[in-house]
Amino acid sequence: MSVHVVIGFGPAGAATARLLAERGHSVRVVTRSGGSPEPGIEHVPLDATDGERLTEVARGATAIHSCAAPPYHRWADAWPPLAASLYAAAEATGAVLVLLGNLYGYGPVDGPLTEDLPLAATGTKGRARAAVWERAHELHAQGRIRAVEVRASDFFGPGVTDGGHLASRVVPPLLRGRAVSVLGDPDTPHSWTYLPDVARALVRVADDERAWGRPWHVPTEPARSARGMVDLLAARAGTGPVAVRRTPPALLKLAGLFSPLVRELGEIRYQFDRPFVIGSHAYEATFAERATPIEVQVDATVTWWRERLAARR
Repeated sequence: MSVHVVIGFGPAGAATARLLAERGHSVRVVTRSGGSPEPGIEHVPLDATDGERLTEVARGATAIHSCAAPPYHRWADAWPPLAASLYAAAEATGAVLVLLGNLYGYGPVDGPLTEDLPLAATGTKGRARAAVWERAHELHAQGRIRAVEVRASDFFGPGVTDGGHLASRVVPPLLRGRAVSVLGDPDTPHSWTYLPDVARALVRVADDERAWGRPWHVPTEPARSARGMVDLLAARAGTGPVAVRRTPPALLKLAGLFSPLVRELGEIRYQFDRPFVIGSHAYEATFAERATPIEVQVDATVTWWRERLAARR
């Protein structure tokens, strides 16, 4: 089987690396600190902005999966050097560059988000993400690299913890039957992309020439409100209905005085105050793959969180 390089070992990077290894590929995971070896997975301690060293690590690889992201409040200055290193390694090695993107680049949109929409964001983070793909697409069109971007909505599922809106701030309380607080309007439709489906899409597009040269949306179940998702999780957990409250804007503003992460949430508040719905029909039609059924997603998530919390006792 082939060699794949995975940049980052957060929820998406870890899920992608492990899926590749399960399918018999050799995987090199690049992180600043390295990590403990796993079957089929080699951890390489490396700053991914070092283009020369990243190129050395990627020699002989079929694909480079970019699953890392700079600190949230540093996207404007930190994404360009990371992206430049990825482009350089892809060009020098011939490996397919598989970018894990998000939906920020579209900016506020009326109606479902689809891949044919322009990247019209005006905010700092939206422009930073859009620029990464725009340059990759330009290099692909020039024949200098082979590139593809996989875009997902907010991650949900096993492995998603502090960075998820339906994760550490929501699931542990509801497992105890307690009220939960969410960002924005708890009753507005929102798309939640299941993490294993993200990994599956990243692996699929790396090996299929039909995918290259354009973005794809990860197959995602129909949008549900935060309250609706909490109800499903609580029902599966057997804790009964729990109260779902909107986090007061004043509290977020106060927290932003001390947390750069919370302070940066203002730019994407529109995603939680109005319908935010992803369309993944293009991917589903092209590759004949659908999102994991919501019942399976919820069951796996509750089980994973229960095991995680029990292990901490």
